[in-house]
Amino acid sequence: MLVVGLTGGIATGKSTVAAMFAARGAAVVDADRIAHTLQEPGQGCYQRIVETFGTGILDEAGRIDRSRLGGRVFAEPVARGQLEAIMHPAIRETCQAEIRAAEASGRTVCIVDAALILETGQQHRFHAIVLVSAPEDIQVARLVGIRGLTEAEARQRIGSQWTTAAKAAVADFVIDNGGDLATTEAQVARVYDALVGG
Repeated sequence: MLVVGLTGGIATGKSTVAAMFAARGAAVVDADRIAHTLQEPGQGCYQRIVETFGTGILDEAGRIDRSRLGGRVFAEPVARGQLEAIMHPAIRETCQAEIRAAEASGRTVCIVDAALILETGQQHRFHAIVLVSAPEDIQVARLVGIRGLTEAEARQRIGSQWTTAAKAAVADFVIDNGGDLATTEAQVARVYDALVGG
């Protein structure tokens, strides 16, 4: 089975592209969904995160408020490192289990949708890397409009990741998701054909 890393900056539209690959028959492992699950009360990472960052990151129901936690870790590099040390090994382990399940089910392509593949030096774990890109102004507009961040917060989060140019230098394929969906879909079709064609 071909295991492909799908990466890109925040709000470039990786989930949209992943869904297009899924429509072509690829299995999709979503690292962000896995991270959400691991942060739920009773899950492995929840207690360690609360012990590290305190109960101030919890909402009224006792769940981790991702915007509060994000505000902390994107403003403080040390805090970000602490969170990554808790989350990344657990995310990797769960991703591997889902990849094995996809292979056992007979899938020929598995897309692993994860934002920090390159920043964490994980590219060697994949047969190919596909980068989803979008102009920074579009990323900012999406973060402000959809996630409710201020422009400054949006630019801070974008700035905490590698630049698109740095990622593109490492990626095997680049999909520009800054235009309309039909244009993105056409690029996904070409990349998928190239992947399955070897």
